Amino acid sequence: MKQNLGTTDRIVRVFVGVGLIAYGIGYHHWIGALGAVPLLTAVIGFCPAYCPLGLRTTGSGSGGGGCGGGKCD
Repeated sequence: MKQNLGTTDRIVRVFVGVGLIAYGIGYHHWIGALGAVPLLTAVIGFCPAYCPLGLRTTGSGSGGGGCGGGKCD
C-alpha cells in the first residue's frame, strides 16, 4: 500500500475528522463517528477512494494513477 496523500491533504483530513467528532460529541449526533474515516486515512497516508479515481496528492513520481501504475497494492 503506497501512500497517496500529501501533507496538505493529511492536515485537512485531520481538521475535518476532529471537527466531525467534536460536532458529534457536542450535539450527540451519529455523524461524529464518520470523523474516524478522515483521521484514519490521514494517519496511514493512504485513501482507498483515490485508487479508482487515479488521484494522488503526494506530488512525488510521475502520473500513473494514485496507487503506483493504476493498481492498489
